[in-house]
Amino acid sequence: MGNSTGGHVEMLVFALLAAGFTTNCYDGQFFFDTDHPILDQNGNATTFANTDGGAGTPWFLIDVSRSIKPVILQVRKDFGDIVAKDKVTDDNVFDLNEFRYGVDARMNAGFSFPQLAWGSKQTLDAAHYETAKAALGSMKGDYGRPLGLGTKLLLVVPPSHEGAGRKILQSALVNGGESNPWAGTAELVVVPWLA
Repeated sequence: MGNSTGGHVEMLVFALLAAGFTTNCYDGQFFFDTDHPILDQNGNATTFANTDGGAGTPWFLIDVSRSIKPVILQVRKDFGDIVAKDKVTDDNVFDLNEFRYGVDARMNAGFSFPQLAWGSKQTLDAAHYETAKAALGSMKGDYGRPLGLGTKLLLVVPPSHEGAGRKILQSALVNGGESNPWAGTAELVVVPWLA
């Protein structure tokens, strides 16, 4: 029960992140989409993308430099004390010889601004990482205002992409001796809840 309680927040957050390709956010588009509405520098309606599509296993590049994150956890009631129904006078003990224990909480996860995250189902390699990093760094708000993203990044991957993530972010040399331009540009986060 302790492990389930401890992992509940991660399950909520990462299940929502993985569902971002098919779950709407506040603008009515899927959270990871190619046509989020925004206003350009002249106030005209246009769109921006925070995905490059694909059909493979998803991975995510997330900017965490702001106080608001792309996925928000709202806790209405945190996990409290363990409730024990283990007295011999409790019906479950008397009738069924069962001892029951539980905890209660009220919380959920939701999306904030899609500009703060890039989701991809393309192969996780240097070229697609470069696309994601450049896109996040170029994100703008309404009226063409640069958001200044890309200074503190997390590369969030399932266990199956750990090797590719390490190669991109932690190898000093690539391609037989060339310097790796992406080494150290993000923190690798391997998430079992994305498996």
